[in-house]
Amino acid sequence: NCKNDLDLTTSGGNIDAQNSTGNITVTTSGGSIKLNKLSGNIKAQTSGGNIEGETIDGFLSAHTSGGNVSLLALDCSLKTSTSGGNIEVSVNKPGNYIFISNSAGKVNLILPKNTGMDLKLSAMKISTENLENFSGNNSKDEINGTVNGGGIPVTVEVSGGKINLTFD
Repeated sequence: NCKNDLDLTTSGGNIDAQNSTGNITVTTSGGSIKLNKLSGNIKAQTSGGNIEGETIDGFLSAHTSGGNVSLLALDCSLKTSTSGGNIEVSVNKPGNYIFISNSAGKVNLILPKNTGMDLKLSAMKISTENLENFSGNNSKDEINGTVNGGGIPVTVEVSGGKINLTFD
């Protein structure tokens, strides 16, 4: 539990940050990162491990070079990427933006149904579920348009994989 600035770094170990508020930075070279019940400006980076997060509020930047990313129950702005794993993101209430990048794996993204968004998605294959009130271009490898009149920018770039987009 922390209510101030928190900066944790390790060369190879795992990091578990929870029940904290403020500017939170966690960095590890080889371990995994777990984030739970955090609020504020959160930055998480690992070179080889997975990143798991749940119940995040504020701004979240989460990057791994080789692991999977799983971020659930988000009420925040999000920038996340991986070069070699899969990404799963579930957003309850998006912040100012959502940016997801994946070089080789797949992205499963769940967004709230009744929120105005500007969608810009590209992948080898895109599948959607419950895409309603959409205006724009929608093909098997690209979606570019607005949902519910537009609003929050949602960008998902997958070089060599697939995007599953669900509105819930």
